[in-house]
This record gives sequence, structure tokens and C-alpha cells, in this order.
Amino acid sequence: MIVHQDTICALATANGIGAIGVIRISGNQSIMIVNQLFSKNLFKVPSHTVHFGTIATKQGNLIDEVLVTIFADGKSFTGEESVEISCHGSTFIQEKIIEAIIESGARLANPGEFTQRAFLNGKLDLSQAEAVADLIASQSRSAHDIALKQLRGKFSNELKSLREQLIHFASLVELELDFAEEDVEFADRTELKTLVTEVLQLLRRLAHSFELGNAIKNGVPVAIVGAPNTGKSTLLNQLLGEDRAIVSDIAGTTRDVIEETLSIEGIVFRLIDTAGIREDAEEIEAMGIERSKAKIDQSKIVLCLADASSEQSVEEVKAWVKELKAAYPMKKIGLIINKSDLKQVNLEKDQISISAKHGQNMDDLNKWLVNAVTGDFDMANETIVTNVRHRDALLKTAEALETAKNGLETGVTGDFIAMDIRQAMHWLGSITGDISEDDLLANIFKNFCIGK
Repeated sequence: MIVHQDTICALATANGIGAIGVIRISGNQSIMIVNQLFSKNLFKVPSHTVHFGTIATKQGNLIDEVLVTIFADGKSFTGEESVEISCHGSTFIQEKIIEAIIESGARLANPGEFTQRAFLNGKLDLSQAEAVADLIASQSRSAHDIALKQLRGKFSNELKSLREQLIHFASLVELELDFAEEDVEFADRTELKTLVTEVLQLLRRLAHSFELGNAIKNGVPVAIVGAPNTGKSTLLNQLLGEDRAIVSDIAGTTRDVIEETLSIEGIVFRLIDTAGIREDAEEIEAMGIERSKAKIDQSKIVLCLADASSEQSVEEVKAWVKELKAAYPMKKIGLIINKSDLKQVNLEKDQISISAKHGQNMDDLNKWLVNAVTGDFDMANETIVTNVRHRDALLKTAEALETAKNGLETGVTGDFIAMDIRQAMHWLGSITGDISEDDLLANIFKNFCIGK
């Protein structure tokens, strides 16, 4: 248990006026400080109990009627003695209560200091602590689910299991070094190679999931492109279920980029309706086209619209798709053949036939968009990495294990193999905080909001 000599406080709810505000206090003097200001005696009351009363300054000036919740030492979020004050949501009231608490002996908390104390006191590991920030920032069901799983320890437990296996073999390899003269082999090299190979596969899978996790966390940008009058704005309106973009038979109606968000199966897509791409555009329209091309660069998914009623349009867009796939091999490019109510077209891979005007086959498009993001990942059961620090540590772990694997295959001595395995254990431990440094902790928690 880490013992902190000071007591901290902060507003735990969002700034601004609301129905209520919650002020959090943590540290070994929390109850004593609040007891000086509260109308009832809080000493010796049971943990996890709520008490109604008034709160006033040390000079006796009444501030508000409040609810005070008590958390005993070791039984709070931070692992320390803690108190939470629920007051009315007036900014003035919140400020006056915090001023009174500071005057009574507390100090204002630093960003993320409550969660940092929870980590230092063993209530959370580092990856779980980072999941707190992700949970607060989550804006979709999928982002919420990923953060909640990480907060509850799914990712941590997987990593700890891997690390324990590596520790076991590293210990055996290092034990052999103590008996080098006796030429004793405690670690089965074949078994160790099999373990390293299996761990490498899992690490690469986890690191690869970051692309999916990062997209879900920040929203997936989807560019809708095509020649003028192919139905891009109609498609945007159909996906959103509202008339967001102007629809007209006049070519070049959309002269700028329009962006909206859409949630499909818990994944947020940032839809970008771009100006129609053509070569003979006037100056203002040409500016919109250049912005459209820039949005293609920034997108993860590109929907290329063709007009089913025009064979020339379909062939032109097929050529665009081919060019885009060659230029952007990491993007998901789909050919969307619109106006299927006018003509049916034979479909190939990554081609969908729709009628944006009449809403035909929109379910097929939605499924395609979801599959374009999730790929072969099982969102319900697999761990998805969303943190770039975790991704980098996983790649460094894999690099160290690849070196160990090569050493096993080429007959490198046990001391070098043990060193590589220890390096892999170090990087795995850095994710959960089993291995941590002060500057790393400072960098992580500085990005939290004050009060969490």
C-alpha cells in the first residue's frame, strides 16, 4: 500500500451548471476534513453509507444541503479513505465547498491523480487505469464495450498469463546457467520454441487489432466519392435517415465537403459526402473537388458510387476502384452501384447494388461497412487493443521473442535466450504496470481530467 501524506479534492462531475455536482476527497484526512464542515459527526460511521446534512465554511457560513458518502481506508476507488459530497449543481456552490475543503487542509488534485492513486495502491493495474479514461471518452457502444472489458481486467489477465509462462521458462533457462559445468538442461528447448511461437501469434494478433480498436475509438472516416449526379448526397441522406445534403439533378450541386456521423452496430462512422469528381469543373467546384481528394487520403473506407443506368459510369468507377486499391492498399474500397431500380448489374467482390432513392439493399451496405471495419475479429470475445502505447509494447515484446526464437533455432547459448525472454517480459510488464517508470506514469495521467 502506498501511503500519501496529503489529502486531495476535486469536482468529479463535469464543469458547469447541472442538477447536482459531486466533489471527491481522498487521503488519510478525508473524513476529518469534511467532518469540520458537515453538520453531523462522521467519525465511526460505517463505510459505504450516505448521510444527509448541511455543509458550511469553518467560520460557520452555510453553503448548501448535501449528501455525504463515506468510504473507509482500503474500500474506495483509490484504496484510501475517501469522501464524496453530492451538492446542488451551482458552480458557485461547488467552488465554495472546494474552497472550504482546501482551507481545512486538503489540496486540489492534479489531473488523473485519483486514478493514479488507485493504480499505486493496487486497486487497478496500469492498463485498467488507462481504460478509465477510455470509458469516460467512449462515444459508441463498441468503444464502451472495449473499454469496459479492459477495465474489468480481460486484457490484463491475458497478458499476465503470457508473462507467467515466460517467467517459468526464463527461470529454468537461467537455472541451467548455474549448472553449466554439469551440462544439465532443465528447459525443454522444443517446448520453449513451441511456447514462443504460440505467444508470438497471439501478440501479433493483439497488435494487429489496434487498427480496428483505434478506428472504433475515434470513429471510422468514410468518404463517399463519385462523378456528379451519381447519388452521393442521396446516399448520405438515406444512411442518416434525414435530408442533410441538397439533392438535385443538376451536376455539381455539392460544392464542398459535408460530414456527418452514423452509428451502425455500435460502431461510429464519420460519413463524408464529397463534391463530384470531374475534370471540367468551374473554379469554385474545383476547390471542392480538391478537398474531396484530400478527404479520400484521410479516410479508412472509400465508397465509390456508380450509376447503374449508365454502363460508361460503371466502367469508369471500376477503373477508379482499381486505381484507388493500388494507391491505397490499406484502405477498404467498395464499389457501390446506385440506381438499381433503373437497371440491374452483375456484381463482383466488394460491389453492392443499391437504390439510395428508394432505400433498397441498404442493409447489405450497412453489413459491408461493419465487416470492412471488423474484418475477421470476433468483437464479442477477442481482446481489441485501442491504446498506441499498448500496441508499441506488444510489438517490442514480439521483437524480443522473435530474437529468442531465432536463438533457439540456431543453438544460441542459454544466457542470450534468457536475456531475450527477460526483455519480452519487461515490455509485457510495462503494459500492466508491473514494470513502470515515473515519467511514464506522469505522461499517462496528465491526459486525464481533474477529478478522475
